[in-house]
Amino acid sequence: MKKLRLFFLCLFVSGLVSAQELPFRMEELTAPDYVRAVEKSSKTCILPLGVFEKHGPHLPLGTDLYTAREYALRAAEKEYTVVFPWYYFSQINEARHQPGTIAYSPELIWKVLQETLDELARNGFEKIIIVNGHGGNSAFLNYFGMAQLSKRRDYSLYWFQPQTDPEVVKKAEELTMHDKLDAHAGNKESSVMKAIVPNRVFLDRAGWQSGADQERLKNLSNVYTGIWWYAKYPNHYGGDGTKANAEAGELLINSTVSQLIKLIQAVKKDEVTPALQKQFYDESENPLKTKQ
Repeated sequence: MKKLRLFFLCLFVSGLVSAQELPFRMEELTAPDYVRAVEKSSKTCILPLGVFEKHGPHLPLGTDLYTAREYALRAAEKEYTVVFPWYYFSQINEARHQPGTIAYSPELIWKVLQETLDELARNGFEKIIIVNGHGGNSAFLNYFGMAQLSKRRDYSLYWFQPQTDPEVVKKAEELTMHDKLDAHAGNKESSVMKAIVPNRVFLDRAGWQSGADQERLKNLSNVYTGIWWYAKYPNHYGGDGTKANAEAGELLINSTVSQLIKLIQAVKKDEVTPALQKQFYDESENPLKTKQ
């Protein structure tokens, strides 16, 4: 009888273990569970990118890290995919004059990102989605994405680029204020952070410095110069975050997350991008044989 009870107890415990939800945070996976996670995710992974930089006088240095990973985690909870830990090796030269900025060299951020993708591919992921929380990465990621064509890759890279829903913004502003600049640490970003980590947002400090555009390059037109951001926003603060609130932040977060969920689903089903990449790589090895 004791053996029978032990048998049923083992079955019960085994059932509990198998019924446990498979974590989608990569750092929480055991090695055996990692193998299951790769398959369950349809070999799809999210890499959330942020950076350490000043966000006005009122938001934490890791604001972009918080937001990028929050979007990824909320989406993965609805559409299973593996989410990489906080990733902060990205472009932030424009804020090197501000305390707390961790600005790695251009060569290093390129190499670390490339090797991270290569390692994710070596460990089974065939589709990698970048969720970027830092606007200063835009030019870098565009060029990095194009540079993926420089040699054959074992994965397809996708960069999530959500659209701003005017109706959602309008509702959020009705709960807060209209911020005509809202370029960095302004109304929307401050509201999002109030929803994610309210105890690390200090709105009473948001008025300590100006977030106005200083317009120090208004003498120039039809030109780009790398000092443009510093010329506009030397305080590394663009806009007004004084009236932000969590309710508005939730509206903005949910809009972004719903778009990310749809993207994950589309990427999982996507057969066109991998096929086109293979065709491109094959033709690139013998360009004279490419049909003219």
